[in-house]
Amino acid sequence: MSILDPSGPAAHAQFRVWWAMLAVSVAVSLVLFSLWLYTFRRRPQPRRTAWQEQRIMLRWVLGGGVLLPVVSIVALLLLGAPTGRGMLPLPLPGGEEVELIEVVGHQWWWEVRYPGDEDQNDVVTANHLVMPAGEPVDFRLISADVIHAFWIPRLGGKRDMVPGRHSTIRLEADAPGVFGAQCAEFCGAQHTNMLLQVEAVERDEFDAWLAERRTPPEQVEDHDQAREAFGEHCASCHRVEGLPDEFAVGGREYDMEGPDLSDIGSRPTLGAGVLPMEEGAIAYWLQHHQTLKPGNRMPPHDHIDIETLENIGAWLETLEP
Repeated sequence: MSILDPSGPAAHAQFRVWWAMLAVSVAVSLVLFSLWLYTFRRRPQPRRTAWQEQRIMLRWVLGGGVLLPVVSIVALLLLGAPTGRGMLPLPLPGGEEVELIEVVGHQWWWEVRYPGDEDQNDVVTANHLVMPAGEPVDFRLISADVIHAFWIPRLGGKRDMVPGRHSTIRLEADAPGVFGAQCAEFCGAQHTNMLLQVEAVERDEFDAWLAERRTPPEQVEDHDQAREAFGEHCASCHRVEGLPDEFAVGGREYDMEGPDLSDIGSRPTLGAGVLPMEEGAIAYWLQHHQTLKPGNRMPPHDHIDIETLENIGAWLETLEP
């Protein structure tokens, strides 16, 4: 999560700008402190006319109050503008296509969408972003409720996500790796617990990861009761790819108030980083989610017996590509 450990072109450029700003700030501070200490030195005061005093004042006002800020701002723009431009979704030389990933901010979780085409369905997951390494990726950013901010510190600068608008930021990972990401704009009580795990992989591995998720997961036997309970209690807000219509209440469409759960068994965490994904974690989350992440939009399940919640959790853990 440190900007001082860059792992992409945009992050490296910001790293250089940060060190340049720090160096200039330290130099200016040293000069100002030196002048401040110099004023305490006892020395004979020269006799000056009012015109001479006014000229000295004008030099300080124009030099320190006008010239220094103008030079500093222009220098910062010259140094920083190319850094910002490198994160714009501009056409690549040769007209190469850039991978597009949609990221939707919710209170307080991340929806990640990989758009398909006429022959392929969209791939939808949550709180886990997989991207190809060694090539630029455009992230289309959307907010479903309040202002959020998408920020992967080791890959580049943050971008606000404003309701009703979308923006795009281009980032790249130099090599495969796992990076932390965080909502960087206060968005409510659980803002701190709105984490996103970003995994950069080789292109072949990325294509295989997508292909696996474009195929509906096979439904494991012996979980019919859990699927029925899911359809009764959960399907109005959550979606599972390939779930038969009879398990959804009235066969209605999913409203997607909550995360898509089609591949939840393969995700590294639950609740946007609150719990590690391990055996029994989903059932524990279903029973205690308002304690683990107070204020989240999933209602308490006090009306559902523990055995049913455990059955639902056990079934959801089997949902892997």
